[in-house]
Amino acid sequence: METAVISFPMFGEGFTLDLPHYITIFGFNIYIYGLFITAGFVLAGVYIYRRREAIGLTSDNILDVIIMAVPCGIVGARLYYAIFNAEYYFGAGKWLNIFKLREGGLAVYGGVIGGGLAFYIYSRVKKVPFGKLLDAAGFGLLIGQAVGRWGNFFNREAFGTETDMPWRMGLSTASGTQYVHPAFLYESLWNIAGIALLHLFSKKFKRSFYGQYFLLYVAWYGFGRFMIEGLRTDSEFLFSTDIRVSQLLAALSLCVALGILVRNRVRGVSIQDEPALAEGMPLSEYEEDDAEDADVVDVDELEDGDPDASLDTDEEAESLDDLELLDGAGDEDDEDDATDESEDDSKDD
Repeated sequence: METAVISFPMFGEGFTLDLPHYITIFGFNIYIYGLFITAGFVLAGVYIYRRREAIGLTSDNILDVIIMAVPCGIVGARLYYAIFNAEYYFGAGKWLNIFKLREGGLAVYGGVIGGGLAFYIYSRVKKVPFGKLLDAAGFGLLIGQAVGRWGNFFNREAFGTETDMPWRMGLSTASGTQYVHPAFLYESLWNIAGIALLHLFSKKFKRSFYGQYFLLYVAWYGFGRFMIEGLRTDSEFLFSTDIRVSQLLAALSLCVALGILVRNRVRGVSIQDEPALAEGMPLSEYEEDDAEDADVVDVDELEDGDPDASLDTDEEAESLDDLELLDGAGDEDDEDDATDESEDDSKDD
C-alpha cells in the first residue's frame, strides 16, 4: 500500500492523489512523515509557550521541559513501537532499523510515557508541581497528534477496514482499488475537537487541581482512540491474543482518568494559594484573582519578600491620614510658639 494512489469518491471519480513519501533537498531525502511530526512539535510548543501564564509556568520552565521531553518522547515512542513489532527491529542485522525514524514507526503511548518520565524528573529537580507540567503536556499532545496523523496519510497507513461510507478513502494498486475508513482523519479531527474544547474550558473555568487539564485530555483521547482503533487493520496485538494493545490502553486510561476526576470532584479537591514561581513572573490565573482581592501592599516591604506586608485599604489609610493631620497640627503649634517668642523678644528690646 505504500505506493497506492489515493482517491476520495466524494470529491469525484477523477479526484486522485499520488503523494510522495519524501522530498529531496541537496541529495538528502526528507520524509513527509517526519515533517508533520516536527510541525506538530513546533505548534504544540508555541501554544504552550503562549499559555504558560494560565498554566502557571515560566518561560524557562517551558523551554526546559521542551528540551527534555521532545527527545525522551521520541525515544519512548520508538521503543514502544519496536517492542510490539519486534520481528522488524530485533535480531541479526535488524538492530539498526530502530534508528530509521524518517521511515515512520512511532507510537503515541510510548511518547507519552517517555515525555512523562522527563516531566517527572524535571519536576523533582526544579520543585515545580508535576501536575502543572502534565497540564501543559495535555494541550501539546492534542495539537501534536492532530498534526502528526497527516504523516500517516502520506505513508498510506493507519487506515481502517473496508467501507462504503460516502467519505471513504480509495487506495489503488495494480491489484485493484480498496475503499477503507480514513482512520487517520478520524483521529486528527477528534484531536482538533479536543484541543478546541480544552482551550475553551481552560478559558472559561479554573482548574480545580493541577493535572485536571491533562486528565481531561487522557479521557477525551482514550475514548476516541478506543473507538477508532477498532476500525484499523494495522493494530499491534497483545502477544498471541486478539486484544489490540492500543485499544486496551485507551480503555484503561479512560477509566483511570474518569475515576480520578470523579474522586477529586467528590472530595472537593482544590488548588491551594501559592506564591509566584519566580521573581518577575506574571501571576498565575489563581494568584491574579488573589491580587485583585488583596489589600494595599507596601511596595518596599514586598520587594524585600515580606508576604505579610499588606495594609487594610480603608482602616490603615484613614489612620495614616489622621497621623498626617496630627503632624500638621503639631507643626502649626510650633510655628505659633515661635511667633509668640519673637514678639516677646521685640517687646523686651
